[in-house]
Amino acid sequence: MTTSTLTKDTFEQTVTSDGITLVDFWAEWCGPCRQFGPIFEQTAEENPDATFAKVDTEAEQELAGSLGIMSIPTLMIFRDGIQVFSQPGALSKSALDDLLRQVRDLDMDDVRKELADAASADPSDAESTED
Repeated sequence: MTTSTLTKDTFEQTVTSDGITLVDFWAEWCGPCRQFGPIFEQTAEENPDATFAKVDTEAEQELAGSLGIMSIPTLMIFRDGIQVFSQPGALSKSALDDLLRQVRDLDMDDVRKELADAASADPSDAESTED
């Protein structure tokens, strides 16, 4: 099996591990989810170096709610424990491949620096910026 199923008990441990983790939030009744599912599975088979996981939003309503999932399918991508992407909507195979390439190309030192800078920035600075 190339994808794993996540629950509220396994989600955090999975997405905070090193490497790239893609998480597909879906439900059986969702038409776009059924269209995206085979694309996600095929991409998982082609990329054994990344972790591909699925969250059934019907079975894991508490988890989906705590993450603010409002529309499915929603794809979240984590790299080295940092969420680098989250977007609802089914993707084409080429769009998913391109997105995965972009995540691989990220300079994680730069990402960590940007996060640290944002966390230490004075929130009033952002509000005082003039147009």
